[in-house]
Amino acid sequence: MLATIRSIENGEAYEARFERVLGGYSVASVWAMLTENEQLAKWFPELSVADLCVGGAFKFDMGGGNEEQMEILALEPLAVLAYTWAEDRVRFELDETPEGCRLVLIERIARITDHTPRDLAGWHVCLDVIVALLDGRTVESRKALWEKEYEAYKQLIERVRADVSE
Repeated sequence: MLATIRSIENGEAYEARFERVLGGYSVASVWAMLTENEQLAKWFPELSVADLCVGGAFKFDMGGGNEEQMEILALEPLAVLAYTWAEDRVRFELDETPEGCRLVLIERIARITDHTPRDLAGWHVCLDVIVALLDGRTVESRKALWEKEYEAYKQLIERVRADVSE
């Protein structure tokens, strides 16, 4: 399911919201995927936890020896994790459900650019990979998944841009 995107802050920013219900999985197992370096490496190898606390950081390996620090803005163990992502903000929320765990990813997007659909498709695939890993499945081609989702997110962003210009 595609993310939903809406204008926030009186049209000054946007919010993309992804939601997945992970049947049969505990909040603790999903939390580990988001916060333990060994688990992060399986679905987002460029990302690692440097210091898991508010004010601490995640590191994003940009390659070539370049690293970006992303400050942790909120941390409620087994419930909320939020950090900066360049000029945007990423927030994960976990809730226990009768089925297992509900995972919500909210990205606050400072401005829509031509790169936005790429990022949204990337997050979509990351969430799909987390589900596959928890299910004990492997994803044959993340690139193929991304390409499919990228086309869908390009269309979604075009609709968002059209709505804003009206």
